[in-house]
Amino acid sequence: MRIGVDVGGTNTDAALMDGTTVVASVKSPTTEDVGGGVVKAIRDVLERSGATPGSIASVMIGTTQFTNAIVERRRLVEVGIIRLALPATESLNPLIDWPKDVVEVIGLNVYMAKGGYEVDGREISALDEVEIAGIARDIKSKGLRSIAISSVFAPLNGAQEERAAEIIKNEYADAQITLSHEIGRVGLIERENAAVMNASLVKLSSKVVGAFRQALKELAIDAPFYISQNDGTLMGADYVERYPVLTFASGPTNSMRGAAFLSDQENAVVVDIGGTTTDVGVLSRGFPRESAVAVDVGGVRTNFRMPDVLAIGLGGGSFVRGEDEITLGPDSVGYELTSRALVFGGDTLTATDIAVAAGFADIGDKTAVAKLDSAKVKSALDRIHTMVEDAIDRMKTSAEAVPAILVGGGSILINRDLKGVSKLVMPEHSAVANAIGAAIAQVGGEVDRVFSYETEGRENAIAQARKEATQRAIDAGAATNSVKIIEVEEIPLAYLPGAACRVRVKAVGDLASG
Repeated sequence: MRIGVDVGGTNTDAALMDGTTVVASVKSPTTEDVGGGVVKAIRDVLERSGATPGSIASVMIGTTQFTNAIVERRRLVEVGIIRLALPATESLNPLIDWPKDVVEVIGLNVYMAKGGYEVDGREISALDEVEIAGIARDIKSKGLRSIAISSVFAPLNGAQEERAAEIIKNEYADAQITLSHEIGRVGLIERENAAVMNASLVKLSSKVVGAFRQALKELAIDAPFYISQNDGTLMGADYVERYPVLTFASGPTNSMRGAAFLSDQENAVVVDIGGTTTDVGVLSRGFPRESAVAVDVGGVRTNFRMPDVLAIGLGGGSFVRGEDEITLGPDSVGYELTSRALVFGGDTLTATDIAVAAGFADIGDKTAVAKLDSAKVKSALDRIHTMVEDAIDRMKTSAEAVPAILVGGGSILINRDLKGVSKLVMPEHSAVANAIGAAIAQVGGEVDRVFSYETEGRENAIAQARKEATQRAIDAGAATNSVKIIEVEEIPLAYLPGAACRVRVKAVGDLASG
């Protein structure tokens, strides 16, 4: 059996699954101590199901810890930033578009060095190994352990980044190094940003993964655990410690994967209503549609894979204000919903109170909202449904009505048809779709590179990309014989020599154990 856990800002959800059957699920408030919250959620789901710790084959965890660290500018470390590009890119320094408050935490420890490639594979300049060794010694003298290395067109050829890392390790054995071509896609600045963000999180990733390990030890669960990443697949614990940025936006992704599983729908809009926000995404072949543009994380542009998700300030804990003109959110009582909402004895009118007053939900003390003005309740409901309809419309790619899947603990806010939706599905266990999405996730690997079809040939290039994607899935914990290619994308790059083409391949497979 598997346990899926999703640690959100308001709730920590857990689901126990036996094959494709949901045995039990729980929702509990998120605690300040992330490990303590995980322990409570898993213990509750074990007690509810009667399962023993020894019957658990694997545990899958989704977490927002790393996203929150970037957004809140907390628990980050200073980073030594090395760009291999000279004499190119001198006019555009690393961190040039970062918010000042993030730079103050990350530090301006920037080193520009010779290196990099043209799009056709030719070197901009050769790597200067003596120069790199000197940079390593300087970073060591500053006491910085975390280093990010980027170079121009590294996804085409990562050799210079890899050689630079070897030189640095020889000079500074304790250095923790992030290579940009292992995380981001084509596009120097955004890929470099992703590498720097990853490097700033390495200390936190070790702490969070350690907390999860300790939580399972406390529960006497002797099983491997995995952490979900933002493409709907899983990473082994060691992999997460190296690449924490790959967990960004994994919460909405888990919800979408869970929604696809629970509803048996592979192509639909997913509306995930939580305590603070509503996340709207699109399923394509059972996986989240990925964003085709640079994604902003905490004010920093990145280009590694991210789900195409629209978040709006509407949730079960959203403040409801106004009389004639009702407004909802974007602020929320969050995890304090069970103490601040009217139906739970509090003094704050929330969206949950509106749902209870309208008869949509039977929770808390209904008498606490019995005297709410009916016109105000109706106006608030209209506003809730309009906000969701507008969000769905913004995510659709055509004017035609589409099926929509409603999940999340805040899904009680919706109880009527939505404009632009052909069929509204609210499956069983929808409140914990995020935990179920984590529990059923597979392991994935991806390659996004530029090839010269003139030099390598189209068939050879695609075969190489497929092989690399498959190996990355295996390295991340997939069973070798289960890996399959689910997506191959070719984007010809006009006006570039050598019939250049950007090739993106995605592979997924089942866990090697559990």
